[in-house]
Amino acid sequence: MENPAMPDKRKADNAVKRGTTAVDMRIYKAVVNAVMSHRLPPGTHLGEADFCELYQVSRTTVRKALQRLAHDHIIELRPNRGAVIASPTPQEARDIFAARRAIEREIVPLVIQNATPESLKQIRAALAAEDAARRSGDRAGWIRLGGEFHLLLAQLAGNHVLQRFMAELVSRCSLIIALYESPGSTMCENDEHQDLATLIEQRKVKEATHLIEHHLLEIETRLRLAEQDKKVNLAEALSGL
Repeated sequence: MENPAMPDKRKADNAVKRGTTAVDMRIYKAVVNAVMSHRLPPGTHLGEADFCELYQVSRTTVRKALQRLAHDHIIELRPNRGAVIASPTPQEARDIFAARRAIEREIVPLVIQNATPESLKQIRAALAAEDAARRSGDRAGWIRLGGEFHLLLAQLAGNHVLQRFMAELVSRCSLIIALYESPGSTMCENDEHQDLATLIEQRKVKEATHLIEHHLLEIETRLRLAEQDKKVNLAEALSGL
C-alpha cells in the first residue's frame, strides 16, 4: 500500500520545480555552494533585502529561492526571524551521518558495477581538481570539491533516487561540519579519496565499501559538539562563486 504522505511529498517537489526560474536557481546554487564551502555557517541570517540588492531581483523571486532551500533543509524559515542557515542538533548530526553511511554503502558497489573507462576518467579528473585546490591553499574550494567528489560517485552509480538523497545529505553534512568541526580539520582527506578511486578501479567491492564507511566515520568522529558563534557578511560569503 502506498504511504499516504507520499502524494503530498511529490506535490511539494513538483511545486518547487514549477516555481523555479533561472534567477531562483542562481540564488539557490549560490547559497548551497557557500554552505558547502563553509562560507555560510549554520545560524546565519539571510535577509531578503540583501538578496534583492545583490541580484537586483524582487522579494517574490528571492522568496521562491528561499522556499526551495527550506524544502531541501538547507535553511529554516523561522517566524519573526526570517530565513537562517539550518543548525542541526547533535542528534540530527548523528542521524544524518548514519543515513549517509547507509546510502554510500549502496552507492560504491553500483559505481564499481557500472564502471567504464569514461567514468573512471571522471573520478580521476575530480580528484585532480580537488588536489589542485588543496595545493593552491584554496580551502573553500577544496572543501566544496571534496563534497562534489561524493556527489559524482552518486551520479555514476546510476540510481537517480540515491543521487537525489545524496545531494541533500552532502549539503546537510556541510552544515554539520561547519557547526561542529574542530579547528583546522577538513571535510575529507584527499588521500582517502585517492585510495577509494584505486579500489574502484580494481573493482574491489568489499574493500571499497569498507573504506567509504570508515571514511565517513572518521569525519564524524573529528566533530566536536560545541556551537560556533560566527558572524558573516552575506555579500562576502556569496562573492566567491
